[in-house]
Amino acid sequence: MGPLSGIKVVEIAGLGPGPFCAMLLADLGAEVLRIDRPANRDVLAQSHDILARGRRSVAIDLKHPQGVEAALQLIDSADALIEGFRPGVMERLGLGPEACLARNPRLVYGRMTGWGQSGPLASTAGHDINYIAISGALHAIGEAGGGPVPPLNLVGDFGGGGLLLAFGLVCALLEARGSGRGQVVDAAMTDGSALLMAMIYSLKGNGLWQGQRGGNLLDGGAPFYGTYQCADGKWIALGSIEPQFYAQLVDKCGLDDPLFQRPRDRAHWPELRLKLAAVIAGKTRDQWSALLDGSDVCFAPVLDLDEAPEHPHNRARGTFVSRDGMIQPAPAPRFSRTPAELDRPPPSPGQHTAEALADWGFTADTIAALHAAGAIHLENHE
Repeated sequence: MGPLSGIKVVEIAGLGPGPFCAMLLADLGAEVLRIDRPANRDVLAQSHDILARGRRSVAIDLKHPQGVEAALQLIDSADALIEGFRPGVMERLGLGPEACLARNPRLVYGRMTGWGQSGPLASTAGHDINYIAISGALHAIGEAGGGPVPPLNLVGDFGGGGLLLAFGLVCALLEARGSGRGQVVDAAMTDGSALLMAMIYSLKGNGLWQGQRGGNLLDGGAPFYGTYQCADGKWIALGSIEPQFYAQLVDKCGLDDPLFQRPRDRAHWPELRLKLAAVIAGKTRDQWSALLDGSDVCFAPVLDLDEAPEHPHNRARGTFVSRDGMIQPAPAPRFSRTPAELDRPPPSPGQHTAEALADWGFTADTIAALHAAGAIHLENHE
């Protein structure tokens, strides 16, 4: 099931981008085993964590010497490892890259941090908003005259973090097939969010991007690329950048003011935006959808989280699925020969300790001894 079927991954439980990376690998068929702390709890108090789907959980005390040895035995037979602690934490636990690669030279050791494994900020705390602040990404997002607007935590945690680590792990796994040697993948959200800004830095280098927010082609400055409120208070998104698409926008919206014939004149962008906003405000979102859906205007209604799964295009592609009582995004991308499928629901911490350890080569006596020593936790056991 999935193109990564046969790949074994050990995930050291963490938050946000690390679990997202593990979810991506599990969605595409990898066998991911998550090591949770005994009695671990979700800090967001979620009863159902989509980021944890597709894998089993074992509860191991990594501060217990026998727990560390148990983790090393799992890592011995893994193809990859994912961890998201600050630099040095895994080393202090006895689970750093040197220790793990000495036992399993083919291991791909994935490290997910905000600042990276080196640099003056490496050991300090931070969150998505901080990491994208120093990459230039946060500064570029927001309305003209206003402050920077956090784009949720999509650019640092997930796009520049978990997704980048997943890509790095798969690249290193491919290389290890030929070389027989693993390596460390240092995925930093500062690096990843900077990488996601490659096109914007290109525009800047070519004199096509100014430093002020809300005054550029893709940041809401251009009147033909932005969001507009409709008569019912709902919103639409327009992206009519190319001349032929803009021509359709002008035609279908009845924009007969001569000023609309000069869309590239930046000096008039604020005035054009106000004029277009007045036109859009004259119809409801559904009316604009009826007029513009299916055209080359580059149009879409702005949907909320309840509406998005019901959009006809998303329904036709199966972009969202209902599993375990929750609507959630389906695995992506699509594969023609080895399609990905949702496998296991999100586990509770330590839900599969005995079963998973047995499947990964631990004997019943070893599991019982680890439990007796307090190195692991077994559900339904005191």
